[in-house]
Amino acid sequence: MDALTLLGTDGTVTREELTAGASFAKPTAGLRSRVAYAAAHVVPVAWADNTPGRPAEIDWDATLGFRRNVYSWGLGVADAMDTAQRNMGLDAAAVRELIRRSAEVAREEGGSVVVGVNTDHVDEPVISLAAIIDAYKTQLHDTEEQGAGPVLMCSRHLARAATSAADYLRVYGAVLQSATTPVVLHWLGEAFDPELAGYFGSRDWRDASRILLRIIEENPGKVSGVKMSLLDSASEVWVRERLPEDVRMFTGDDFNYVGLIGGADVPDATQPERSEGTTRTHSDALLGAFAAITPVASAAIQALDSGDPDEYLRLLGPTEQLSRQVFAAPTYYYKTGVAFLSWLNGHQPAFQMVGGLHSARSLPHLSEIVRLANASRALERPELAAERWHGLLQLNGVAR
Repeated sequence: MDALTLLGTDGTVTREELTAGASFAKPTAGLRSRVAYAAAHVVPVAWADNTPGRPAEIDWDATLGFRRNVYSWGLGVADAMDTAQRNMGLDAAAVRELIRRSAEVAREEGGSVVVGVNTDHVDEPVISLAAIIDAYKTQLHDTEEQGAGPVLMCSRHLARAATSAADYLRVYGAVLQSATTPVVLHWLGEAFDPELAGYFGSRDWRDASRILLRIIEENPGKVSGVKMSLLDSASEVWVRERLPEDVRMFTGDDFNYVGLIGGADVPDATQPERSEGTTRTHSDALLGAFAAITPVASAAIQALDSGDPDEYLRLLGPTEQLSRQVFAAPTYYYKTGVAFLSWLNGHQPAFQMVGGLHSARSLPHLSEIVRLANASRALERPELAAERWHGLLQLNGVAR
């Protein structure tokens, strides 16, 4: 087995043994113990003008092939969300086409797909609450027509326009009442998007959580789940314990997902304290991290399906350190790590991203991703990954 060349922050080069590829088995039926979505990225045409501010030119074969691979491992796909570079390079026309094509692939593969609904097709930075409601409804109804599950994302327009919690209640209430199918509410923290600071009317997560819960309470039957991406497991558990029985909690916590997903079924996993007597003992998953570690995530949930929490923890536990590196501050550049691992694993021909975002992380940062992916068995084809990584190092003047 070849050695991996790794690059330190001071420019020093070290070597580490390349771990043999894992022989994970794909599930023969749907995953049972948890509902799990991988938030998928997009792959651009390698020779396109992938520079900041340019319209996205998508390599549809690679982009949709990635989604087919996710389905083959028993996971669902969460599409056209922040992992797909919403508000960071994916323009409105590309979003619409992505949703259409992704929904079609889901039907062909018999997979579950949910997609982001936002207001980002409106170019004006500041618009009225009424215009925000109309913008949300436009995307919501387009999504419903495609047969995909809607995920109501946080709106930068609403974050700018809202002057109180009442504005959030008004906007979400109007949009939810127009929905013809239950939606997932997405709470994206400011680590992912600084423009969303104070969303739901407060920078204190407890006050904001009460508004979120009130939105659900005032719109019965309209919300099927909540995806929390605050990177704070205690806040997620607090909200999870207070959700109605018919509303799922989908963890979006890429720092703490092992304990949150495992819950009471995996007592040895690190997790925040739960209230005594609560009936909500685990979260389901809607994670960008699962796009980076799809086979490992599938194998771990299959272990839970088989009643083997120790195997779940053995498989998924080491990936959390990898995910923390991918999602390290500034967290909104995590997409670079997801695309990088996709390239290393052979799911796309080039390490390219729309908007030039492939340049958002340093070589030492990427080197640490390689090291942790190797340690956690997240390199699906280790020899290919090593070849591509070493080629990137050579291109940048780093000798093996």
